[in-house]
Amino acid sequence: MKRKNTAKAEDLENKMETSHPSEDEEESAKKPKGSQKTASTPLREEGVLRPLKLSKGELYKAPTVEELNQLKEAESLFHCSLLKMQMEELLKEVALSERRKKQMDSFIQQISDLLKSVPESPVVELSDLSWLSESGIDVPFVLVSEESKGKFHMEPPDSVDLIGSYPLGTCIKPRVSVDLAVTIPASILHPMDSINQRYSRKRALYLAGLAQHLSTSPLVGPLHYSCLHGNRLRPLLLVTPSGKDSNSMVLRIHAIPPPDFLKPSRFHPQKNNIRTAWYTGQNAAQVSSEPPTPQYNSTVVGDHLPRSHLQFLSAHCDQCPAFRDGVALLKVWLRQRELDQGAGCFGGFLASMLLSYLLSTHKVGKSMNAYQLLRNALHFIASTDLTENGITLAKNPDSKAPSLPEFQTAFQVVFVDPSGHLNMCADMTACTYKRIQHEASLSLQFWDDPTLDGFQALLMTPKPMLRTYDNVYQLKDLVKMQAACKKLSLLSSLMDHSGNYVVAVLPFILTLLQRGLADRIHLLAYSLPQDPEWSVYGEPPMHKDQPPVSIGLLLNPERALLVMERGPAADSPEAAEFRQLWGSRSELRRFQDGAITEAVLWSGSSTCQRRHVLLKIITHLLELHADIPKSCVRFVGGQMDDVIKVKEGRTGEEESLKVVQCFDDLSRKLWKLEGLPLSITSVQGAHPALRYTQVFPPVPVKLAYSYFDREKTCRALVPPKDKPCPYYITPIKVICHMEGSGKWPSDRLAIRHIKAAFHIRLGELLKQEHGYTCRPLPTHLDVWKDGLVFRIQVAYHREPQVLRESVTAEGMLIQRDNAEAQALELETQHKPFLTSTLHGLQQQQPCFSAVCRLAKRWLAAQFFSGDIIEEAADLLVASLFLQPAPFTPPSSPQVGLLRFLHLLSTFDWKNNPLVVNLNGKLIASDYTEIKNHFLASRESLPVMFIATPNDKNVSIWTKAGPSVQMLQRVVLVAAESLRVLEAQLINPNQKQDIRVAFRPPLEVYDVLIDLRPKQVPLLSRAVDPS
Repeated sequence: MKRKNTAKAEDLENKMETSHPSEDEEESAKKPKGSQKTASTPLREEGVLRPLKLSKGELYKAPTVEELNQLKEAESLFHCSLLKMQMEELLKEVALSERRKKQMDSFIQQISDLLKSVPESPVVELSDLSWLSESGIDVPFVLVSEESKGKFHMEPPDSVDLIGSYPLGTCIKPRVSVDLAVTIPASILHPMDSINQRYSRKRALYLAGLAQHLSTSPLVGPLHYSCLHGNRLRPLLLVTPSGKDSNSMVLRIHAIPPPDFLKPSRFHPQKNNIRTAWYTGQNAAQVSSEPPTPQYNSTVVGDHLPRSHLQFLSAHCDQCPAFRDGVALLKVWLRQRELDQGAGCFGGFLASMLLSYLLSTHKVGKSMNAYQLLRNALHFIASTDLTENGITLAKNPDSKAPSLPEFQTAFQVVFVDPSGHLNMCADMTACTYKRIQHEASLSLQFWDDPTLDGFQALLMTPKPMLRTYDNVYQLKDLVKMQAACKKLSLLSSLMDHSGNYVVAVLPFILTLLQRGLADRIHLLAYSLPQDPEWSVYGEPPMHKDQPPVSIGLLLNPERALLVMERGPAADSPEAAEFRQLWGSRSELRRFQDGAITEAVLWSGSSTCQRRHVLLKIITHLLELHADIPKSCVRFVGGQMDDVIKVKEGRTGEEESLKVVQCFDDLSRKLWKLEGLPLSITSVQGAHPALRYTQVFPPVPVKLAYSYFDREKTCRALVPPKDKPCPYYITPIKVICHMEGSGKWPSDRLAIRHIKAAFHIRLGELLKQEHGYTCRPLPTHLDVWKDGLVFRIQVAYHREPQVLRESVTAEGMLIQRDNAEAQALELETQHKPFLTSTLHGLQQQQPCFSAVCRLAKRWLAAQFFSGDIIEEAADLLVASLFLQPAPFTPPSSPQVGLLRFLHLLSTFDWKNNPLVVNLNGKLIASDYTEIKNHFLASRESLPVMFIATPNDKNVSIWTKAGPSVQMLQRVVLVAAESLRVLEAQLINPNQKQDIRVAFRPPLEVYDVLIDLRPKQVPLLSRAVDPS
């Protein structure tokens, strides 16, 4: 960067002044040189700075630290301003329109009037449901214990109030729901209803009575029940309008108790409100002490506070004008990461309360805009561990409110509401909060990166579990988790969660897996069980009917595939704990360093087999400690291995390594050859196998001469017609550059003759010194080494330039680019450079090879390999590792393929270049330069434009294709393949056939040519070999 740029900026800022000089300046210009001010002194007139006249030395002087900081700040402000404007446009898109609000207000008023007209019913026993039998309405509650004392009757609610995000103004599209709080009359409830789920049952019965009344109205569409964040103790009644507007909005009706009806002190986290004798049917004498029920207690307390929470949030909305927009952006961020729905989620309510906490504690200012609120909220989440240090909104809690340490004893994550009695994160596990922290930290990493489209990564890219985590494991047959609860003695937790054994045992399973996987993973997360929804005429779904629990792992590539788990020394105190964790798998071993330690050894010789080590660890731990059999664990991660399998239990990684090792040995021998007229300057690979990306790497073979007839005249082997086609041997291209010298001719034909002579001489030397079988040809030399064929091509660095030279009719020497020169440059310069660069990427990212091979397998299977060549496909995959935002670099082949398909189907190829920053050589200014050139020359550039540090303006690898039509087809097929694969992988009940994504739709072609299987040498590598 030069000082000249700064001077130019100052000139532009003062353009108006310099174009109309003042009288003083004109007079100054007339003065002799000696009387004028020096160039380093700024000219001032009435406080206005005038442009400086700098000497040449000052003009090109290196910028100072202060000037560099100013330039950097200006660049950062531009990036942030662009991101801010994009967020403002997003807010307009997700906000409800005035027309929509009017429709919703009208429907809300109609439903409120209907609710206020609920007829009274006679008093019955709490267990008597006969009054619902005529309508067929069922109760939205799993009656764990049939017997429950108490009376119940229906009467109109005391009040119907709007609560939640709609009256607050933070409701966003597309999932629009409005919360209505219906106050249960005090005459229905009893002060002792807090005991043994009586309040929860009356709440559910009251919702059933409301459903019975609303079902008779023509204004109301089909009625359904659901649960608030999956909590079965907090059922909801879902009401939609009838007719064509049934999908436009959903009213969620909450039944809540009257204000101050139940004392909050009764629901202290350390108190018990569900008696063991009632829950189990045991005699009271057999129960020594009652365990606390913090989850149940927080559920009841939470029903008392929605009105006060709305008032609290409304006050902050008034104080901070951008509060609503800040909450909306945070909700979009959470939604894209699937964190805002299900049991223990970080929903819109918590997002609003978090921003309120930041305002209350002055961590954000009241004058901040939505952009700044979102950034500060993410920074707070990333830097604050609520699993260790809880926070509270209660400024002056009453004396009976629990303290923060008491909350932390009862719950894994603590965020106390303004009343001081409710932990708003009571349902959240530490695992979920660590996941939210990870996502916040990741978002902040690329927020200010000018080389990334931060807005797209931050708020526009969805992150489903299958595309986010390297490995996904599913726990199915959930009914077998009951055995786990029994083995782990989780009766108190079952009582606390109203019999939901899945939620009760999940924290133990997560802790167990984190202990066992340890440093093999960076993060463990699980899918939040989604809120169930069922008809008011049906029974509540059973816990065993929930979808499988998906557990996602972000792998540590350095440790994840190790087969040896080395433990503590045999005589250390930790050894007993290690043996308790691993059981019979733990054994004493002596290592090469002389240490004798506990260790666990898992089987797996190939990379493909080692990818299943984590599955073995998980199934072993679950079976040993929780009685969960192996059949209940489904690994969603190894299904793609079949399509790149070289042999049983191997997917080609070892074969690729052997090819590279063989090439390295040949390269060393070429370097040591003596007797050549010119020395060798470089030996470079120019083949996909040498960058680990050949779909099926060449395998060393021995020639079976029985499959050939010998042709004596030309000394060749010819395959006979009556026998199967012989094995196909892939030649591996190697570029051998010779030194420049005056001995090289300047004629293109003479250069070719010299290269042919080099091929002959190289073959002779390799045969003499190493005994290799060689076959020289004018264009290359084939070398048979260790069952592989290396095709050596001699190159001269000036040959492309010679091919561009021509003589005009007038005898002038001119240079003109041509296809022949470009093709030679591609083969001898660009391909070797790309091969060595991607070889280096493979060393940093061990999964790069398998992802590339899967991607190219898909392209070839769908007949796209002729349009997107191998080098272009390799660069597309490389971009997933070099610019993975909003994800982390993939560490498993399957997630890499899914992201590859997502990239193909969603990237805006028309308006944006795909920049692949190989070796990190590109800086922010390079990205700007590439984008500006792309926009200025869009019509003349390839449809799919891929820029690299050595190819910023041409996109040499996509210059010949794909065409517009083929790219459109690639996008469509990639989108459909992604949809089919994700649907199969996440749902174990679907037919499992991932090969369907690799089968092309043949009906679109006019002509189909069938080949004789006997004469197809690579038939075994077909998607469907049979």
